[in-house]
Amino acid sequence: MDFAAARRFMVDGQLRPNRVEDPRIVAALRELPRERFVPPALAARAYADADIPLPGGRAMLKPLVIARLVQLTGLKRGERALVLAAGTGFGAALLAAIGGIVTAVEADPALLAVARAALPAAAPADSVTVVQADPALGYAAGAPWDVILIEGGVGQVPQAIEEQLAEGGRLVTIGLAGGPPGRALLARRAGGTTTTTPAFDAHAPALAGFAAAPAFAF
Repeated sequence: MDFAAARRFMVDGQLRPNRVEDPRIVAALRELPRERFVPPALAARAYADADIPLPGGRAMLKPLVIARLVQLTGLKRGERALVLAAGTGFGAALLAAIGGIVTAVEADPALLAVARAALPAAAPADSVTVVQADPALGYAAGAPWDVILIEGGVGQVPQAIEEQLAEGGRLVTIGLAGGPPGRALLARRAGGTTTTTPAFDAHAPALAGFAAAPAFAF
């Protein structure tokens, strides 16, 4: 398969007609070898307009969704970004490619193995640190973060993660609390509080550890 041609078709057919306007993201997605971040048997589907199933009920988000989530972060070159539930590392690689200094947190050993194999050749040198830990706890050791990307669907963002944002920091994820199809969410930290606004429809499998707190009932 001609992966370089598939990347061009992905950018021109999926991304540019659908509000992916940051030239850094467009340029990065023309070059990033997405096929290295998927299980080998699924490499031919790497550029399809669909999520790619991963072990443990997880998924690699389809190109348009991950591109628009990264665009929503508004990341500036040199900012420190945390990717939670980083999976095989593609979102971390994209943030690094547009100038972020990235820490990727993932708990699943199989997904971590793919990320650690793919990232050295795909991301700028020393731009991504991979950590095995529980994504639902964030990564307080590196806080505060300018950007946090939770790469999956959440019922609720734990307050402890919001508090790891720097003043002026942004958190982006896909909220599932309102039911399908889900909504991309942008949370901004200002004055010690976080304000969240919906951005666009999006879907992602629910992440363990990010379920909404049960409602109180009499």
